[in-house]
Amino acid sequence: MNKLLLAYFVKKIGMNLKNGYWILLLFTLVLGACSPKIRTPKPPTSKPVEKEKPEEKKKPVKKFTQASISLLAPFRLDEINLKTATKADVEKYAMPIDFYQGFKLGIDSAAASGLNFKLNVFDTQDDNAHISMLYKNERFKQSNLIVGPVFPDGQKFIASYSKENNIPVVSPLAASSPLEFNNPNLISIVNNIDLHGKKIASYITRNFNPANTIVVLINPRKSEDEQFAAPLRTYLQSNPKFIVQEYASAYTFETKMIKGKQYAVIVTSADRAFVLPTVEKLYKLKNLPTGGYNINLFGHPNWVKQNYPTEKVQALNTIVSSSYKIDYKSTAVTSFIKKYRRQYGFEPGEYAFKGFDIGVYFGKLLDQYGENYLEYITKEKYKGLHNNFSFIHDEKLGFINTSLMLLKYKNFALNIIE
Repeated sequence: MNKLLLAYFVKKIGMNLKNGYWILLLFTLVLGACSPKIRTPKPPTSKPVEKEKPEEKKKPVKKFTQASISLLAPFRLDEINLKTATKADVEKYAMPIDFYQGFKLGIDSAAASGLNFKLNVFDTQDDNAHISMLYKNERFKQSNLIVGPVFPDGQKFIASYSKENNIPVVSPLAASSPLEFNNPNLISIVNNIDLHGKKIASYITRNFNPANTIVVLINPRKSEDEQFAAPLRTYLQSNPKFIVQEYASAYTFETKMIKGKQYAVIVTSADRAFVLPTVEKLYKLKNLPTGGYNINLFGHPNWVKQNYPTEKVQALNTIVSSSYKIDYKSTAVTSFIKKYRRQYGFEPGEYAFKGFDIGVYFGKLLDQYGENYLEYITKEKYKGLHNNFSFIHDEKLGFINTSLMLLKYKNFALNIIE
C-alpha cells in the first residue's frame, strides 16, 4: 500500500488510528483502493537437505515455488458511502473484513516455514454476475486454491467453474449440505446439520442404557425442525435397542411419561418462541413437588447463539453440538488476540478465528505437499482456535470436515465434554 495514499485517507477523514471503528473504516477504504491484494513473503532460506535412505523414500512431492490463493468475500465496497457512513453502516461489512484479516494472519503464520504465497483478494459484492467476471482474470485463473464465496448461492454458482477447471474450492462459512453444491472439488469446513444429528444420536446410544432409557424427539415439524430431526431419527432407528418416541410438544409428551424411566429428550427446534416454553415445561416436569422425572435435554446447535435461563438448562443437563468453541483461556487463543490487536488495532471477532484456522491449515498443506496437497487433506488433522479439522472424502461431494464438539451447560457456562 502506498504510504502517501494511506496518509491521504487518514488526513481526509481525520481518523484516530487507535480507534477500532476508524481502523475498520480505513481498511474498507484501503481494500477498495488496492484490491486485489497480493502478499509475497521473503524468499525461503536455504536449508541443508538430508539424504534419505533407500527404504525411506516416499512419493515425490512437487513443491510450489509460489502458491496462489484467491479469497472471495462479499465486501460490497460499491455500497458504502464513506462520506456519510455511520458506525452502524460500517459494522454491516465487518464479517468479510474480520474473516479476511484472520485468514491473512493464518497465511502469514504458514509462510513462516518458507513458502511464498500470492494472496489475491476479490470483492464478490455477493453477486454471481460479478463472480463470473473473475473467470477472465489472469490472477484468478492461476489459483491453486479458491477460498469462498462465503454464501451458499455463490458456492452453487462457482461449482461449474470448479469442475471444469478441476480447481479446489473451500466453502469457509456455509453450514449447507454438500449435496446442494454438486461439486466433487468442494472442501466443506462447517459441519452440516446431518453431522450434528449423528453426533447427538451417537452420544446418546453410547452413554445411556437402552434397558431403562426412552429417547424422545420433540419436533414441531417445521421444515427447519425436520432437517435436524431426520438424521437423528435415521441414526436412532439403526439402533433398535432404544425405544424412540416423537411428539409435537412437551405438553403432549407429558401425558405419555412413565415414572422410573430415564428420558433423553431432543428438541429439534431453534425457534426461541417454541424452545423457551419447552425448556420451562421440562424443568417443571423434572422438579415436580411429588417427585420429578429423570430428564436429560439435548438441543439444536443454534442454541449456542441464543439465550435461555441458565439455571434451568443446566438443571436439565443440557447438551448441544457446535461447530466451534473458542477457549479464551488458551495460550494459543490469547497469542492470536495479541497478534490481531497489534496488526489491526482492535479485537478479533468470531470470523477472524475461523479465517485464521483456515489460513493456517491450507497454507501448511500447500507448503508441505505442494501440488499433491489434496491427497493429504484426509490424513492431516488440525487442532484450531475455534474447531478441529478432520476431513473425509466423497467422490461426489468432495471433502467434508466431520470434527465437531459437544457442549454442556455446567457452572453457568458451556463447556466442551467431547
